[in-house]
Amino acid sequence: MTKLDPSLIQNLPPFAGITDADLKLLLEPAKSIRVKKGDHVFEQGEEAGSFFLLLDGAVRVVKITPIGEQIIARFIAPGELLGIALALGFSQYPANAVAAADCVILEWPNSIWAETIAKFPTFSTNTYKIVGARLQETQERIVEMATERVEQRVANALVKLSKQIGRKTDDGLLIDFPISRQDISEMTGTTLHTVSRLLSRWEQDGIVKSGRQKITVSNGDTLLQIAGSHSGAV
Repeated sequence: MTKLDPSLIQNLPPFAGITDADLKLLLEPAKSIRVKKGDHVFEQGEEAGSFFLLLDGAVRVVKITPIGEQIIARFIAPGELLGIALALGFSQYPANAVAAADCVILEWPNSIWAETIAKFPTFSTNTYKIVGARLQETQERIVEMATERVEQRVANALVKLSKQIGRKTDDGLLIDFPISRQDISEMTGTTLHTVSRLLSRWEQDGIVKSGRQKITVSNGDTLLQIAGSHSGAV
């Protein structure tokens, strides 16, 4: 198996503060895989056999409810860990992970999870910080669903996505992976019709630009005002 270069991960948040020597050791049991758009990285309820790091692309984390509804919990951007079920105390993956674009991913076997956490305390600390941040994000979404108008929820989702994976263009911040209006409706607990109506209105007002699975935030300040939340400046 080809050895992986530590430069692949040395500047990524989960590996911050880890020495080059330890990065090489961390990478020894990892393998690089490619996942095509639309394919699963893992499935909800599947035995958690691996944990992963997204190097390139985007991954949609989808939760299936007991009545069969599909909810997009979050999107994973390059440089983020996914499938860290053991860090949450789960032996099975709690959601589906679906490639939203063609992806390059590093995969480690979960058989080394306990040893890795013990041997590399900095990686352990970074990982649990990520878990904490995601739990906080989940709590914030619950509050949004309970207290915010649909318009605020959709605006908030676009603000967060543009911050997470936005790329500067002449037209504004492009959410840099394929995202559909259906995706946004599943993220915000609203209907496709409502999302389409809002995006069409915001496009007329010069706040966003939308095309086939592409959304650009043209006026982040106005979108943030609509969101009316603590999402932070775009």
